[in-house]
Amino acid sequence: SRRHKLYREELNLTSPAALLPLRPEASWLQFHLGISRDGLYPRSSPTINRLLRDMQNLTIVSADYSQDEKALLGACDCSQIVKPSGVHLKLVLRFQDFGKAMFKPMRQKREEETPEDFFYFVDFQRHNAEIAAFHLDRILDFRRVPPTVGRLINVTKEILEVTKNEILQSVFFVSPASNVCFFAKCPYMCKTEYAVCGNPHLLEGSLSAFLPSLNLAPRLSIPNPWIRSYSFDGKEEWEVNPLYCNTVREIYPYSNGNRLLNIVDMAIFDFLIGNMDRHHYEMFTKFGDDGFLLHLDNARGFGRHSHDETSILAPLSQCCIIKRTTLLRLQLLAEPEYQLSDVMRESLLQDPLAPVLTEPHLLALDRRLQLILKAVRKCIGTYGEAKVVANDTTPAEAPASDRAKPNT
Repeated sequence: SRRHKLYREELNLTSPAALLPLRPEASWLQFHLGISRDGLYPRSSPTINRLLRDMQNLTIVSADYSQDEKALLGACDCSQIVKPSGVHLKLVLRFQDFGKAMFKPMRQKREEETPEDFFYFVDFQRHNAEIAAFHLDRILDFRRVPPTVGRLINVTKEILEVTKNEILQSVFFVSPASNVCFFAKCPYMCKTEYAVCGNPHLLEGSLSAFLPSLNLAPRLSIPNPWIRSYSFDGKEEWEVNPLYCNTVREIYPYSNGNRLLNIVDMAIFDFLIGNMDRHHYEMFTKFGDDGFLLHLDNARGFGRHSHDETSILAPLSQCCIIKRTTLLRLQLLAEPEYQLSDVMRESLLQDPLAPVLTEPHLLALDRRLQLILKAVRKCIGTYGEAKVVANDTTPAEAPASDRAKPNT
């Protein structure tokens, strides 16, 4: 604390910008109020574009570690072989309008692919993957990824100077190249070799809007039935038993309702981005067992454009079921005039860090989309369209009483 105070005085730093009054029209609050059983936001929502602009431009007044990283500083859960480490760093940034976002810094250049010898659970977390996942989720009309935008952060002025966390202050240093760097503080693998650095102060990162707090909008975290083995050997039952879905269908809530269909949606989304790390999913308790699944933490997507990990599609290929609305959207995005790569390319141009994805990643989306449609056709050829394609319809917008509301 004393060192930090001297540092501020030496550089004659000014105090952070004053907080604005809390306004009911604040974009983050309107985003929270717009959450319904249909998704995190309506299809045509001016609030979301305003929220993206605010996260890009509003003054940052504080920075801190996220809750899960703080937990790492306590007791070590040694029941898991692989745990989060210094190569995974995220911070909670608060804005002057009381909104907050999760900041994930740039770890890997866009043109770099994940090495083929990397296990999925030790892969880098990529800021551009978080941004691209939000855009793809919106294009697919899922609306289950929190709004995410890219921003150039001044790590000195917008993190070091505004944080009150002494541990976070202590991990900043100046590199031999005179760049300001910082790294995660945790019991293992957290050292300067895993630092992120500005150039000399500016650093790319993604900002994902926070969801309402758990006391206002409780959520459940549920293990994915198609969870992977988080060790260097061994396999889960679904990886060796092609009839695994029959077992899942006998277990509530997968035995009826939309839950299994939503799992298939999630698998399709993860296959398109190449994310193998979906060990849990979250749901708002307010919307019951048939509520939508949140597609959170997508930073391990878009790692390898040259490889299509078809095992991610296991829920689709083993259960042979898909929502009609999802299938129709995928078929539309396979048409030449609405090609997924073109729609994504145009959408991502709106982000301030464009280009967000390299061309090979965009083209990989088209290739993977064809593999999804091929899997659906195979299922229909085996079981017939009536058993494979679920005749869901897009529900009407939920009434006001069904929307998330903060306490007065």
